[in-house]
Amino acid sequence: MNDKLSFAHLPLSPAMQANLAQLGYAQMTPIQAASLPLALQGHDLIAQAQTGSGKTAAFALSLLHRLDADCFNVQALVLCPTRELADQVTQELRRLARAADNIKILTLCGGTPMKPQMDSLGFGCHIAVGTPGRVMDHLERGSLTLKALNTLVLDEADRMLDMGFFDDIVTVAKQAPKKRQTLLFSATYPEGIARLSAQFMREPKEVKLSAAATTQAPTQIRQLAFEVREDERLHAVSQLLAHFRPASTIAFCNTKQQCRDLVDVLQAQGLIAFALHGDLEQRERDQVLIQFANRSCSVLVATDVAARGLDIAQLECVINVEMTPDMEVHVHRIGRTGRAGAEGLALSLASLDEMGRVGRIEQMLGREFTWQKLADLQPAAGGALLPPMDTLQILGGRKEKIRPGDILGALTGEAGFKAEQIGKINITEFHSYVAVSREIAREAVKRLSNGKLKGRKVKVRRMADLAELG
Repeated sequence: MNDKLSFAHLPLSPAMQANLAQLGYAQMTPIQAASLPLALQGHDLIAQAQTGSGKTAAFALSLLHRLDADCFNVQALVLCPTRELADQVTQELRRLARAADNIKILTLCGGTPMKPQMDSLGFGCHIAVGTPGRVMDHLERGSLTLKALNTLVLDEADRMLDMGFFDDIVTVAKQAPKKRQTLLFSATYPEGIARLSAQFMREPKEVKLSAAATTQAPTQIRQLAFEVREDERLHAVSQLLAHFRPASTIAFCNTKQQCRDLVDVLQAQGLIAFALHGDLEQRERDQVLIQFANRSCSVLVATDVAARGLDIAQLECVINVEMTPDMEVHVHRIGRTGRAGAEGLALSLASLDEMGRVGRIEQMLGREFTWQKLADLQPAAGGALLPPMDTLQILGGRKEKIRPGDILGALTGEAGFKAEQIGKINITEFHSYVAVSREIAREAVKRLSNGKLKGRKVKVRRMADLAELG
């Protein structure tokens, strides 16, 4: 056992140390070892941490350490992107809080009635865990006050930004005392993270572990390579997709022109494919990323520069349409699949001219590619490879004070759809985007257009229809 990673080194109470031992917390994970000493000293923190890395305990132990059990006001607030994550965090907090007397923890999420939550808050609680929309509702009604708050935690901040919660987070933070600790945990660093921290964090320390410490070496990524002639390269991508049928794929090209050419080929074959390169306007880039991340697009064809900082959950496959001359870029490309223990697939196309690049990459990775022949690939059964979701665009966004909960409520309420038919919701300044199951998309447009959102009529269109018009 590595003694330096022992929880015994932390300035926690004997009761907390005993509870940790009882729960089987023997050694700190890398994220806990890097962030807990700083958090316990009271620093604001921006920490990079994947789900499953032990981040909940990293912030939970810190906020519990600062808690005054005799004061029945909310002293810590944890904001989470989803109800599922809020429930998980609450369970973990309750386990870790067993060492202290009578710590009351409440979950404040949408999808459940307000009244019981308001009643519970009326009796007083120490820690609140919730989604931004419902926490805002309680603040507006006065059922939740943050005057005694000493710790604000933003868990999976990148996902909250993805879901359009930027303004809600800022509003909540502004209602909290200025003298408080803010702990922000995020798997990726989109630009919104810097904007958030600039608005309300005080000289935050950054904890960014090396890739080796936070992710497994890509052993769970299956790497296959195929030799191609230059004139068959683009058609070869179609063959790979037809044979392996991945639900979501990023295909990397070395040039913008190659991106455009490949998208033309794939779209001509009926695939939902978009290009991501430096010539796109910001609005076009946002719309492409929204549709790929919410599973309305099967293939994203990208250059390395355009895809920088991109982190897509559940990415099944990466295709190297051309081999990159930069070995580290290759590792970054394939490292986008096979996340969180899932098996990933990395397919590389290489011409005879690119074999030198292949050799250098194999040397760096310490293992050889598995080579297969394109001629041996057969289209798998299952018809056209279509994504499971379709994206609707609603005219109206943050300017009209539309929130994700409003859209979800309209679709599952008056429109009569099931919650599981609704996917990711993104709100921008002037538009809102919601992913719905492909089979209900046209009907959803009709029912939303005939109904009301926040008490008024709205214009709704399928993004696929807009693309066809374009």
